[in-house]
Amino acid sequence: MKKLLKLIESIPVLESKNVKDTEIHNIAYHSGKVEPGDLFVCIKGFETDGHKYASQAVDKGACALIVEDYQENLDVPQFKVENSRKALASLGAVFYDYPSKKMKMIGITATNGKTSTSFMTNAILEAHGLKTGLIGTVMVKYGNYMEPSILTTPESLDLQSHFARMVEENITYNTMEVSSSALAFDRVYDVDFDIVTLNNISREHIDLHGSFEEYFETKSSLIRDAKPHQWAILNLDDTYSASLVEQTKAQVLTFGIKNTEAILACSNLDLTTGRGRFTVKIQRPFTVGNTSYAPQEFDIALSVPGYHSVYNSMVAVAVGLLCEIPISTIVRGLNSFVGVERRFQFIFEDDFKIVDDHFANPGNINVTLETLNFMDYNRLHMIYAIRGSRGVTTNRENAETIVNWASKLGLTEIIATLSQSHVSKKDVVTPEELDVFLEVMKKANIKVNLHSELPEAISCGLKKAEQGDVLMLAGSQGMDYGAQIALEQLYKERPYLDKDVLFRPLESRVAGIV
Repeated sequence: MKKLLKLIESIPVLESKNVKDTEIHNIAYHSGKVEPGDLFVCIKGFETDGHKYASQAVDKGACALIVEDYQENLDVPQFKVENSRKALASLGAVFYDYPSKKMKMIGITATNGKTSTSFMTNAILEAHGLKTGLIGTVMVKYGNYMEPSILTTPESLDLQSHFARMVEENITYNTMEVSSSALAFDRVYDVDFDIVTLNNISREHIDLHGSFEEYFETKSSLIRDAKPHQWAILNLDDTYSASLVEQTKAQVLTFGIKNTEAILACSNLDLTTGRGRFTVKIQRPFTVGNTSYAPQEFDIALSVPGYHSVYNSMVAVAVGLLCEIPISTIVRGLNSFVGVERRFQFIFEDDFKIVDDHFANPGNINVTLETLNFMDYNRLHMIYAIRGSRGVTTNRENAETIVNWASKLGLTEIIATLSQSHVSKKDVVTPEELDVFLEVMKKANIKVNLHSELPEAISCGLKKAEQGDVLMLAGSQGMDYGAQIALEQLYKERPYLDKDVLFRPLESRVAGIV
């Protein structure tokens, strides 16, 4: 418990009324979760306004309110602030005694690769025997606690609560994905990061931010607002990430696969099997804490496929070095990492390969298809789940990105699906989205084999796959169930296969499991 007036000292208050001190048992921002003795913070959101529920919160026992607009006929203390979201973040940090200051905090943002990079980083930390926490798109995990994620980055109060429980469980390192919405809505305000990264930027979430420029402005704030005690890891191969080198007060560690000026460079890259093997070069000396790194080289052999995995692993290597983890442990941790679901995931490797990828946006599609361009195989068969309810622009850009690679990959036909029985109402493909996809494909002379249902599309693809081919399960929400459907269909056709081995890629999977 905390004293109300002591808590209030942590936020800028414009005005207040009915002021009196009292014990605060907890903080809440959802009226349904209010209990007697709570401080209720009224948040203005997209769908509703917490101020509408202030009276209900008081009826349930809230003893004080944080508001942007005074609420009439309520006699409890009210503190008026300019931004209740920032107030919630600051109050949460104070209420839980600034738990992020008690751990090594690693914040990872990017349009693509946040999840894989976070898991790779966590694998390195665990290989060193550290007690770790992980927060991101797939799950929140620390100690014996694990839950599927609702938001990539939880609301600020929930975030601080997780941090506090991590401290109680003696977690010393926490890796978390930082989404653009988390930055826009101040969910990570008052989180004390030690290391921040911006891996890449491409068009995504324009509906939330209004324009690409605003999206980049929001994403880059994690780097631009970093403080001198922090380290920023930046990708010199990405124009937008590279532009931030001179725009942060943080110490900067650069990396690149193509750019030869980066502090951490990549050479001898071999992707012929789909899984990257390469050499990391420390090209210039740098010092972190008690560790000084001289120019040197070391080899990495990834167990996960994908060109993008090489980029993600370079970030994880950089984090490992900044955490002063021995290079031999970094190499071992990356080698033991077996991947994240739906991120260029090999789910079948026998006479042909099945690759499962979430294909969310042009940036993601580019790195996925670039990986295929490096690989040795006979023919590519693509089953593509059209993105539903994401708008004509998103679907046109995704389709055009596929077309740009089609000739290089020998792709003359696409098996497309609306995934009608496998998407929620918010992910249904609209007629306009289907039309624009078909228009782009027709213009490029690519045949579209269209199916309303996902199982039929996958069955079609499996019938076409032959020795040495690659079958790509491509798409976001509409393809979440694709891997399970594909493996079940394979088992019906080939009952002699070892079932445990066949379905092993689905172990611990969160998305698309019935």
